[in-house]
Amino acid sequence: MAALAAAATVTTALARIATSAARRSPASAAVRAAAFSTSCAVRGVVTPVKVVFRDSKGNAQTVTAEVGQNLLDIAHNNDIELEGACGGTLACSTCHLIVDKKFYDKLQPPVDEELDMLDLAWGLTETSRLGCQICMTPELSGISVTIPAETADARDV
Repeated sequence: MAALAAAATVTTALARIATSAARRSPASAAVRAAAFSTSCAVRGVVTPVKVVFRDSKGNAQTVTAEVGQNLLDIAHNNDIELEGACGGTLACSTCHLIVDKKFYDKLQPPVDEELDMLDLAWGLTETSRLGCQICMTPELSGISVTIPAETADARDV
């Protein structure tokens, strides 16, 4: 548990540093990619967790994943249609998910960059998050998320 908290703190710090650097640097896309595509995996921990993905019509698909994986990667690894156009670099909102209220408060708080991208997502709700930013923990096993019917690519706005 301490390792997850430490990883989240480091990831948040890297994100803030990278965002600050990206605003000053001509290579901002590369800096953002390095900061936001860091893995949330916890080394040495192989704990299976369940994730329920629902489409906009309510059809559910339950998959098994590992602690430390993010929901965007889990979806892609299981052939679930969740776009993720920017590859998880917080440069779009195409991995927008609606998290079941039962699990929403168990998530790490979103960083400012995620909130900025969510502002551009279609069908935004009080429990909307980006799949690339939700790292699985044992407490999240059984999480249910809904993939909205439509997505907006914030890079096109």
